[in-house]
Amino acid sequence: MLRTLSLSLVLYIFWITLSGFFTPFLLGAGLASSILIAWICHRAGLVDFESHPIERLPHLLAYGVWLVKEIFWSGWSVSKIILSPSLPISPTLVRITPSQTTDFGRVIHANSITLTPGTITVETQGGEFLIHGITNDSATGCIDSEMNRRVSRLES
Repeated sequence: MLRTLSLSLVLYIFWITLSGFFTPFLLGAGLASSILIAWICHRAGLVDFESHPIERLPHLLAYGVWLVKEIFWSGWSVSKIILSPSLPISPTLVRITPSQTTDFGRVIHANSITLTPGTITVETQGGEFLIHGITNDSATGCIDSEMNRRVSRLES
């Protein structure tokens, strides 16, 4: 039940953020909608650890801050490559075996790689990721990376 209440709160905050209107009627309608959606999800059995991991919230927030920093620096690096007259790219595909043991961890890891400019998770099959990097360094940097270690800590 705690997850359902937490989901209601998250949905309501999300609704307020997207709405931007603060009239009593709209705030009440948003609250009612958030509670109804959370209740429907609870009844359907959709509110579990993987869909709403509230125990991991402090770790997820810390990881999110770290990921935003990585996205910024990777974006800066890719911008320098693109603006360089010689365009020093060397597209590379690498296969890595992530250390995550849950679907939650593998999804976070694969999406984090894709969110980071210069790298894309092309395929996730058989416990491996196929990653494309704009340069050899960006692709091979995903092998035994800090991101892999940080996402693995999110699981525990």
